[in-house]
Amino acid sequence: MKKVILSVAILAAMGFTSCKNEAKEETVTTSNEVSKEMAMVDVAFGVRGNCGMCKSTIEKAANGVEGVFKATWDVDKKNVEVSFDDTKTDVLSIHNAIAASGYDTEEVAGSEQAYKDLPGCCKYDHEMEMNIE
Repeated sequence: MKKVILSVAILAAMGFTSCKNEAKEETVTTSNEVSKEMAMVDVAFGVRGNCGMCKSTIEKAANGVEGVFKATWDVDKKNVEVSFDDTKTDVLSIHNAIAASGYDTEEVAGSEQAYKDLPGCCKYDHEMEMNIE
C-alpha cells in the first residue's frame, strides 16, 4: 500500500512540474512576437537595375543590413520594398548598402567601383526612371 501511495505522489509531482514549465514557455513566445511587430517598418523606394541578377544583388545587399526582415526588388517597377526593425537600422543605412553594391537608389548614388564590377547585363542607364507605378 505504501508503494502505491508513493508512486501516485511521484506521478502527481511530475505532472504539476511539466504543466508549469509549458505555461512559462507560451508566455515568453507571445511577448517576443508582440515586440517584433511593434518595431517593424515597411518602406518602398526606387532602385535602378535591369535583370534577375540585379534583383539578386539588390535584395542580398538590403537583406544584409542588420534589422532587415525582408527586401524584394521589382524588376519592372524599379523599386524595392523593405520591412525592417527601426530600432536596429534606418532607411538611409539600407540605401547605403544597396549603393555600395553598385546600384543607384533615390537617395544615394551607387559606388562607381562596384558598378564597374557588375556583369554587362547589370550595367543600367544612370538616367533610368525609378519607382515606376
